[in-house]
Amino acid sequence: MSMNLEREKASFHVTELADEKSTLLPKILYWCSVVSILAAFYFIFIYSDIEKTMGIVQKIFYFHVGSAWSAFLAYFVTFVYSILYLVKRKRIYDTYAYVSAEIGLVFTTIVLTTGPIWARSAWNVWWVWEPRLTTTLILWFIYMGYIMIRQMDGVWEKKARLSAVFGIIGFTDVPIVFFAIRWWQTKFHPIVFGNGVTQKGGGIEGNMLVALFVSLAALTFLYSYLLQKGVSFENMKIKVNQYKEKLREDLEQ
Repeated sequence: MSMNLEREKASFHVTELADEKSTLLPKILYWCSVVSILAAFYFIFIYSDIEKTMGIVQKIFYFHVGSAWSAFLAYFVTFVYSILYLVKRKRIYDTYAYVSAEIGLVFTTIVLTTGPIWARSAWNVWWVWEPRLTTTLILWFIYMGYIMIRQMDGVWEKKARLSAVFGIIGFTDVPIVFFAIRWWQTKFHPIVFGNGVTQKGGGIEGNMLVALFVSLAALTFLYSYLLQKGVSFENMKIKVNQYKEKLREDLEQ
């Protein structure tokens, strides 16, 4: 009996350690997100210069570009985990792909919201059907379709396979969005970093560049935190559904 008691204590200790490790990463990402976001606000609104032509409205640039970067990162994660799911058929890969696509869609929505606000001041129009805006809107519709696939009725394996293929094919629009202003000349979207063979863009002031990098880091930490929390939430939903299904089967017997 004492040996069984010791085994139970040992197993409990191992489980407790595993739980501590599983909750440590979200806490780290949470505080990194909070600190970096506060730092980003300081660098954006206080440290960086006000742009001479557009004025204070130019500050949207940091949120606009940071959200676009986070969306691209999210769709890349969906792309990778979709491939892993089709190869390994593990549900955790499907969960990561799905949650990352949801977060990417949110960031893309922010891009499409902040873009027209910035465009109204910079171009005197809310929307222009130029290459980057158009391909970004297409990207939003692609991953909205991905989310709609996940909401359909049916066995999750079929939805997971279909959405995985959709996530892989949909990612092909990401490099098109990025290179759109380089492949098709446009007078609206300026090229800041690199242009043509010489890779000389319009450039950006040093303190503005620092603010941009800080905002990119902040939104990357935020994405990572949301991904971890989203996956944990989805895993809990899966377990609850499994318990409900088992309970229903037990009641029918």
